[in-house]
Order: sequence, then structure tokens, then C-alpha cells
Amino acid sequence: MSRLRRRFVWSGAAVAALVLAAAIAWAAEGLRTSTAPTHITVDAAPIASFDNRDPSRVRFGALEFRGGLVLTSGYKAFGGISALHMEADGAHFLAVTDNGSWLKARIVYDQGKPAGIADAEMAPALGSDGTPLAAHGWHDLESLAAAGNGEFYVGIERVERIERFDLRKGGLEARGTPVKVPPDFKTFKYNKSLECLAVPPAGSPHAGDLIAVTERSLDAQGNHRAFILHGDRVERFSVKRSDDFDISDCAVLPPGDLLLLERSFSFTAGVGMRLRRIPLAEIKDGGLVDGAALATADMAYQIDNMEGIGVHRTAEGETVLTLVSDDNFSPIQRTLLLQFTLVGE
Repeated sequence: MSRLRRRFVWSGAAVAALVLAAAIAWAAEGLRTSTAPTHITVDAAPIASFDNRDPSRVRFGALEFRGGLVLTSGYKAFGGISALHMEADGAHFLAVTDNGSWLKARIVYDQGKPAGIADAEMAPALGSDGTPLAAHGWHDLESLAAAGNGEFYVGIERVERIERFDLRKGGLEARGTPVKVPPDFKTFKYNKSLECLAVPPAGSPHAGDLIAVTERSLDAQGNHRAFILHGDRVERFSVKRSDDFDISDCAVLPPGDLLLLERSFSFTAGVGMRLRRIPLAEIKDGGLVDGAALATADMAYQIDNMEGIGVHRTAEGETVLTLVSDDNFSPIQRTLLLQFTLVGE
């Protein structure tokens, strides 16, 4: 890369970072003092096809497109969705955002396709002192994992914290409790860390443990650093990095796999998306894991900055993946909700 082009790329990245920081600060205004959940209206425009070139195509690798929505809202704090959890009913979901808030809502379906969003609420995620995490500068909520029985882990980038919330007690006004993390969390690359948290359920390998995989905090071999947290005991492993993809979220596919949502970006090619499947049984202390891609997509498809993934099974036994994008509070990006059936499950 020429010196002039390198200077242009770095300048563009610096400007984008400043714009993003300003947008997050703007969106977080008002969440710092009010702690009560706010009912909001979310408008949804349907996405009829995933492939911009061939509207009739529905199969993409191991995925079959079910439908999607473009989401917008007049509520200032809406946007920046960075992690997602789907409830077992396949309708209700919980998400966290870049401005330190919760988003809770219900997907409305029409003949099995997402058709709208109802019962939406937003609230600031609270710290142990009852004040919004954003008021402490801990706003970049990037990962979310269900621990069972209404409890959730939330990963916070830039400050490398994990908080545990019991939403059975207080709902969205539940207070977070810090989770003990190893000292080497402080060596993560700034703004490239806690994008993936997952807790395998009973009957799965590593059941009940907290798995954390970094976005682009790499080991000496250039692979994603990753951890298994069992209380005071910590195991470390790595996830193979390839094709310049970063990890942006993950979800457990019961009974034995970890799904990784990945994204890439360049000023020439734009954004890309990839899904990989990692066997949980292959995750071991000191090991390196990899998995085949289930699907990949680029700007020829209906994608944006894809950052959240959730999994549920329908009453008919189909495995459905729900993906959401982070619009970075930018007018030139979109908040997308896409659903796919995982073929053969």
C-alpha cells in the first residue's frame, strides 16, 4: 500500500472513529439519569429477498432465507444493536447496544416470516450502584449470553468487564454484578475484545461455563484469543482466524456447537459476513479450534454491519438463526433483522 493511500485509509478510520464516538454519546444522552424502561415504537419495512441480484433465490450455503426487516425508530437511543438473545418461543428477544442500553421486544410474524416489531422497550443497563453503566463510561455493550433462569452475562468492550444481571429481579432495571476476569483481559486490543460470550446448556460440552472469544485480540500466531471461565479457574484457547474476518457475536447451537458470526470490512469491498460452526467438544485448554463456514455474504446481499446472532427452534423442529446489524447510529447504515433456517438440522 502506498504511503499516500495508507495515510488516506488511516485518516478515514480516524474520522469514522470520532464520528462513531460522537454518535454514541448523542444516543446515550438521557440514558444516564433516567433508569426506568421506556416503551418505544419500532417501525419495520420488509426485506423480501436476501440476494440483491436474484430475488427468487432462497438457499445460501447451509442457510435458507426466511425473511427480514429494516428497523427504524424515532426514539433517539434506538440503534447500535451489538448482541442478541432469542427466547425459546422465537418471538421475544433481548439485545444490548453500543450506548449501554437494553432493548427488549417481540417479533411479529406473518405466515412464518418476520413482519413487524411489537412491545419494544429500552432502558439503560445499570451497575451495582443503581446508576447507568454509561454514566461510568462503560457503555460499549458488545456481547450477551443467557446463563439460565433469567440471568445474563454482558461483555463490555474498551474497559474489558463482564457483568452478570438477574432479570428475574427487577427486569430491565436489574443491577449488574461484576464477574471476576483474568488479568490478561487488560491486554486485549482496544475496541477489539469482548464480542462473543456463550454459556452451553446442560447436556453440552462445557455446560454452565462462560466462553469468551475476542473480536480481534490475537495470539502470537495471529488467531483469536479465547477463554473458558469456571469461576476462579480459567482455561485459554484460540480460534483460527482467516480471510480477514473479525468475530462479532456467537451463540450455542444445542447440543454441541458454537456458532460464530463474523464480519469483515474494507474501504474497497465494504462489509462482509460469515457464519462458522465450531464443535464445543474440540474446545480445550491450550488448543486451537476451527470450523467450516456455513455461509458467507458480501455487499451483493442484504447485509450491513452484522453484529448479533440468536438461535431458536420452531414447533416444527426447524432451527432458526436470527441476525441483527449495528447501524453505529449512522444515517448511512441500517438496522437489519434477518432470519434463516439452518438446513439439515
